[in-house]
Amino acid sequence: MLKFAADLNFYIMERRKLLNSELHRLTVDEFRNAGKSGIAVILDNVRSAHNVGSAFRTADAFLADEIALCGICALPPSPEIHKTALGAENSVAWRHFDRTEDAVIYYKERGYAAIAVEQTENSVMLNDFTPLPGEKYAFIFGNEVKGVCQQAVDMSDASLEIPQYGTKHSLNVSVSVGIVLWDFSSKKR
Repeated sequence: MLKFAADLNFYIMERRKLLNSELHRLTVDEFRNAGKSGIAVILDNVRSAHNVGSAFRTADAFLADEIALCGICALPPSPEIHKTALGAENSVAWRHFDRTEDAVIYYKERGYAAIAVEQTENSVMLNDFTPLPGEKYAFIFGNEVKGVCQQAVDMSDASLEIPQYGTKHSLNVSVSVGIVLWDFSSKKR
């Protein structure tokens, strides 16, 4: 029995899946002209094109300003990126940097606070993070094996850590992008 349900009618209401046409999503042109979230995503040497594509798709979902693809990241156009991005690589603005440090400098010069999503000394737990009104954030997500490079961590304004309770020490980078962008978006609204 569902003990948390205050109104059982909630559970017997129709739950037909909505058609894509019923979701009222933005067109690519509308997305490009929409007010953005104040989020930039920096991918630090993310080696999997599928993870890059997933980051594009998540960045689209949360109206990210743009994505920085650093170092060995795959770049659009790419069939592997497209497979998971489902076209978001065409809506979300992106740029490439040879070094992640250059991306951090670029966004800081444009008024973004650089936040390394990494387990560090004195990192702030995501559930304790409160974005400041009007502040823009460039979240740095690291390589699947090595995480965010130490140089980028050193250049960051802070480190943000996703609380975890199991035996593994990290999450897949694309999952981390989703968690952080959703959390940021839910706190900003």
